[in-house]
Amino acid sequence: MLAYGTAPDGRLFRAVGGGRVRSTEYTVVWQAAREKVLSAEELETQLAEAPYCLRQAGISLWIKAGVDPVEAARRAGHSVAVLFRFYAKILRGVQDHANELIKQASNT
Repeated sequence: MLAYGTAPDGRLFRAVGGGRVRSTEYTVVWQAAREKVLSAEELETQLAEAPYCLRQAGISLWIKAGVDPVEAARRAGHSVAVLFRFYAKILRGVQDHANELIKQASNT
């Protein structure tokens, strides 16, 4: 990334002419990048197995960090219904924290 920078629209991977990498080539490019940055042990795992894994990890991080689900959905380009459907397990995990916030607000 330091040697080549990013495309004008912020994409890390771009075709030689600066356009989008064709979907038929994307997997090859992704695997080459994975091999470049991951250790041999990490390569044998599912870590960043596909580009979409990073998107899921990012959205999961937002939710775990306490970003309002409506805002997380907006940033992800999802509806709230889609966010809840695909990330329900993570959202359920913040119920205890939400209950504590409600309890604290009720005591003031």
